Amino acid sequence: MESSQLNIGFGDNRVTTTEKFIAKTGRKNGQSNRLAPQDRAFHDWYRFVLSYPPHLVQDYLDKFKLAPNSVVLDPFCGTGTTLVEAKLSGMKAIGIEANTFPYFATSVKVDWSIDPENLLATAFEIESKTNDILKSQGIDDLLGLNSDHQDFVLKKLNPEAAALLLKDSISPLPLHKTLVLLDCLAEYKNTRFFRYMQLALANALVFKISNLHFGPEVGVKNPKDDSPVISAWSDEIKKITADLKSIAGKQYPTAEVFLADARNLQTFAPQSVDAVITSPPYPNEKDYTRTTRLESVVLGFINNKAELRGLKKTLVRSNTRGVYKNDNDDQWISENLEIQRLADEIENRRIQLGKDSGFERMYSRVTRLYFGGMAKHLAEMRRILKPGAQLAYVVGDQASYLRVKIQTGKLLSDIARVLGYELIGIDLFRTRLSTVTKEQLREEVVVLRWPGK
Repeated sequence: MESSQLNIGFGDNRVTTTEKFIAKTGRKNGQSNRLAPQDRAFHDWYRFVLSYPPHLVQDYLDKFKLAPNSVVLDPFCGTGTTLVEAKLSGMKAIGIEANTFPYFATSVKVDWSIDPENLLATAFEIESKTNDILKSQGIDDLLGLNSDHQDFVLKKLNPEAAALLLKDSISPLPLHKTLVLLDCLAEYKNTRFFRYMQLALANALVFKISNLHFGPEVGVKNPKDDSPVISAWSDEIKKITADLKSIAGKQYPTAEVFLADARNLQTFAPQSVDAVITSPPYPNEKDYTRTTRLESVVLGFINNKAELRGLKKTLVRSNTRGVYKNDNDDQWISENLEIQRLADEIENRRIQLGKDSGFERMYSRVTRLYFGGMAKHLAEMRRILKPGAQLAYVVGDQASYLRVKIQTGKLLSDIARVLGYELIGIDLFRTRLSTVTKEQLREEVVVLRWPGK
């Protein structure tokens, strides 16, 4: 059965079974996307819940047989999994990310140049100051608001920013404590430690302070009245400093991260990249900006709808909430008959089912725009790849649009071949259960080679 196969080698001969994968990594199919304990350093500072795992990057760094001076690019770098692994492997890493907060997070995660002891000492100062302020307001970080101060006015976000959040994503008292901590952090804005302290708070916000939970999409669980904020942030700082101490005295190459649109790479040097390992968005109804919305808003990276709209316009169109009137990436795949057939099938299914909402009417259009955007990206990539460069794109089949199956990997490989890439193979990484069709969908690695001129 397809769900029992896992091809770790290249090409179409899927001789590597789940049993061999378990023997090699100790991970079953359902565990293959999880972060292993030995891989937590640096990655665990801040990471998308559904990010692909470090061990997958390690596999392709090995398979590509890259030299220590190789340049590895991740044009959809998210929270920096590829960059961290490439740097740990002694290779120069370059990341491109259009979403503001993941770009910031990655830029911090690959900068290991600060003194961890000074970071820890500075954080201790801030922790003490913040706790003193809270105590003066009748608030204990662990015990909450003193009953004698129940009429105390809690700090809030400004209304424009608050309107961007999922309802009840953070409760009033934890938000107040977070905003007090942010005020104290602001006093250290001009120090080298500030960015690390911001990132520590972001990770604490998502996983310890907020009411968020993560499945196929981010949601809100039963709101809790309170949660520790200062201690949660302090724990994250300790984790960061421990990782930095673990590499004391070792030398690693630089890693650069750029806030940019992966469909426009004109500022990057020609023939400068040896390998690409990345995971672009998939064509579905997952709004990737919602995944980072809480930390983006609370920490001031997005402040209003106009800023959010501007951010979305720099992203590949992968869901109907990020489509705009003047979008025209679909022109890149106007002659691809299979994608046109697929989009028409989605539209015909919509009509047959009588689905008439504004979002449902855009399903066929976003399908064309997604593959057009990826075609534009792959066309741009040709200029910056060295002859013989190897590429690995982690993508997943989808069935979000009225249960019409989208074979993302196959379609991207067809686009790539038209653009002059060689298809080395499509490797099965894992299967996952579709919440829509209740069927197993493939998550694959499309492996390409750029022959050059």
